[in-house]
Amino acid sequence: MGIEKKYNPDELLDELKGKYPQKFEAEDKIFSKIHAGDRIFIGTGCGEPQYLVQALINYVESNPKAFFDTEIIHVWTLGVAPYTEKKFKHNFRHNSFFIAKNTREAVNQGLADYTPIFLSNVPDLFRRRLVPIDVALIQTSLPDSHGYLSLGISVDITKVAVENSSLVIAQVNPQMPRVHGDTFIHIKDVDYIVFHDEPLLEYEILTQNEVIQKIGKYVAQIVEDGDTIQVGYGALPNAILDNLKDKKHLGIHSELLNDGMVKLIKEGVVDNSQKTIDRGKTVATFCMGKRETYEYLHDNPGIEFRAIDYTNNPIIIAMNKNMVAINSALEIDLTGQSTAESLGKVFFSGIGGQADFMRGAVLSQGGKSVLALPSTSEDGNISRIVPTLREGAGVTLTRGDTHYVITEYGIAYLHGKNVRERAMSLIAIAHPKFQPWLIEEAKKLSLIYQDQAFISGKGGEYPEEYETLRMTKTGINFLLRPVKISDEPLLKDFFYSLSDTSMYNRFISRRLHMSHEMLQDYFVVIDYTKGMEILAVIEQNGVEEIIGVGQYGINEGKLTAEIALVIRDDYQDKGIGTELLSYLTYLAKRNGLLGFTAEVLPDNKPALRLLEKMGFETEKQFNAGVYLFTLAFREK
Repeated sequence: MGIEKKYNPDELLDELKGKYPQKFEAEDKIFSKIHAGDRIFIGTGCGEPQYLVQALINYVESNPKAFFDTEIIHVWTLGVAPYTEKKFKHNFRHNSFFIAKNTREAVNQGLADYTPIFLSNVPDLFRRRLVPIDVALIQTSLPDSHGYLSLGISVDITKVAVENSSLVIAQVNPQMPRVHGDTFIHIKDVDYIVFHDEPLLEYEILTQNEVIQKIGKYVAQIVEDGDTIQVGYGALPNAILDNLKDKKHLGIHSELLNDGMVKLIKEGVVDNSQKTIDRGKTVATFCMGKRETYEYLHDNPGIEFRAIDYTNNPIIIAMNKNMVAINSALEIDLTGQSTAESLGKVFFSGIGGQADFMRGAVLSQGGKSVLALPSTSEDGNISRIVPTLREGAGVTLTRGDTHYVITEYGIAYLHGKNVRERAMSLIAIAHPKFQPWLIEEAKKLSLIYQDQAFISGKGGEYPEEYETLRMTKTGINFLLRPVKISDEPLLKDFFYSLSDTSMYNRFISRRLHMSHEMLQDYFVVIDYTKGMEILAVIEQNGVEEIIGVGQYGINEGKLTAEIALVIRDDYQDKGIGTELLSYLTYLAKRNGLLGFTAEVLPDNKPALRLLEKMGFETEKQFNAGVYLFTLAFREK
């Protein structure tokens, strides 16, 4: 037996026309099979059979009484949608499981319908005929030598629509790639074939800006080598993917495959070698991208498209260890519930697959659910972090669905946090101009302390540029960063972890408790124009812990500042204090200060040694049992 010689598509089509002449009828005859009241399914996104849709419209325009009250069923239309126009209101009624830009107005004017549902549940609707499909308009690749057509870049709910439709009309397009996986249907299962060669729809990515790039960098901090990822569509996911270029052995299990993901595959960042299931395979259900991406998918055994009730099934998703689901939202309220589908009463998009993937990631061993969004709407006049979701908004994600929330102002970790902690964490990453408003609204809702202080303006803005990574000579890696208004719980835990001796040395008095009032007044709410507080932070099992606190407050009327440090007992004498004091010195010099003052107890030997070795020009006086230091930045 020899290897079968490569077939010629034109010859094969001629052969098929001879074998199945009934499948190659004139378009008018094909569309005449559609009856009044039929439900017509149209392929998804960039896989939409554009020619067939326009041919159907042309048929109705030529035969306006051919049929009435048909229902167009669609996940998401990216291409032409003339069936939503008013002149066709007696012929078509559009019903979508996800709202796109070109159908949004029709839905909100009541001229089209939206069916809210988890996309993973749609196949079951078709199989149980809760939403029966009478006609399926699909787009496929050329048939192979065995008579199999590939659904190419749009498997999602298209495969199940074909399997449960009474009439299947396929636009066979040579430009549709032959994609591996659950994409194949045999020509015997297609009722009519319309051959038409045309470019596939391409999805244009919006220009990335500085805000989106900042968010992408923050998300990249959460994704670890070997994670399996899912991202949505748009400029933000692509910025996130751009920032993953230095990761290793990533896997992909996603609803959507886009240009950014394919780029990571080509660069070797994604190799799927650490996936728990479907190891070695990139798994998705549809693709929206550029022509080059579609060409890369063609006959690529490393990529498999599966039906949406597989890719989006939370149980399947959770089988991937270290699953990271990254999605976005239109709004999130201070308790952590968010909407991605509506702006108040205005329908905007849909539930989609977001909830499926976020819940699957939460259930995954080592999984993380990440919600990334700009802090404001595009014009900057509306905060996306709000006290409560607008009236009528659909809650896409509940308070328990999200681990991380990320804006251009930082990362808020919500998992396991109480409502007060959530509110303060989200306010900390809101746009600074909306933070005072959010504080006051949170007080009205009794979400936070009624006496919660806040410094508005420049003095209260978190100086992100002061964040820096350090490593001691003993090999301890940690982060030095300014204190945030959401750090009160961390600081409380830190101070209560200190020994009596460390507490006494820090406060030069016996202190048995650290009240909310004291933490707020002296450690959490900082006016950065009058002082500085830097935390030494490590991460344990994804949770931050404070191991040291250093702060200075500018002495009124002088170019010096009073300094104080305290290091957690189990990290003392390991170089943390040296790094912390060195960095505070650097920041003080940068802000124009000429030196420090300090009060140190004689028994606080570690602090005395630290000050002596820093190289300050030092004056020391002993008064009332305390050393009073004046430390000039001039070199000795």
